[in-house]
Amino acid sequence: MLHTGSYGIKMWAEEDRPREKMMLKGKAALSDAELIAILLGSGTRELTAVELARHLMALSGNNLVELGKLPLEKLMELKGVGEAKAISIAAALELGRRRQLADFSKRLQLNNSKVGYELLAPLMSDLPHEEFWVVLLNKKLDIMKYKCISQGGLAGTVVDQRIIFSYAITEKAASIVLAHNHPSGSLKPSQADVSLTRKLKAAGQILDIPVNDHLIITDRGYYSFADDGIL
Repeated sequence: MLHTGSYGIKMWAEEDRPREKMMLKGKAALSDAELIAILLGSGTRELTAVELARHLMALSGNNLVELGKLPLEKLMELKGVGEAKAISIAAALELGRRRQLADFSKRLQLNNSKVGYELLAPLMSDLPHEEFWVVLLNKKLDIMKYKCISQGGLAGTVVDQRIIFSYAITEKAASIVLAHNHPSGSLKPSQADVSLTRKLKAAGQILDIPVNDHLIITDRGYYSFADDGIL
């Protein structure tokens, strides 16, 4: 319940201020810690919700992207953050990631590497393991569908070209773009990456489903085989 009488915002308990502040000034007026405090709902005997939120932010170097990468167990190591609060924070950050992807979906033509990165980065850049994705395109380079083909560990994932091209043929794709992430953050393709790209490019030529690009996605940016002249 809002208290807007003679008691100003400075008189309210600190853990209640973010909610009141949002009501009075709007969501953009709140800091990252204040927004997280709203998700937490309450603090501890020693810390207000805002102070607890600041400790949470500190776990990730005050970086929301890094905070989104932390597993639930890491969040729960902080005193005052139980399972319910950790799940609330993870769910909110996941919604933010999905919103970013939904906003992008209004632009459906993948005609350069930057568009491919903007499409796939919300899905792949924060992952602690490697995944391999394929994007299906029509003749106008409009994005038809995209999905994860395989998941692996920190160092790699197994890619079966039959699965990739079976998917492309079934969905009647005119061409495809490939992508995988490097959890290490390295933008340099490995020799295995180069070999696989050439193999898939050759298979695409035989099937008349060209591989337009292969992207390496990281939280630091991306690498494009096409831009580098390998494709």
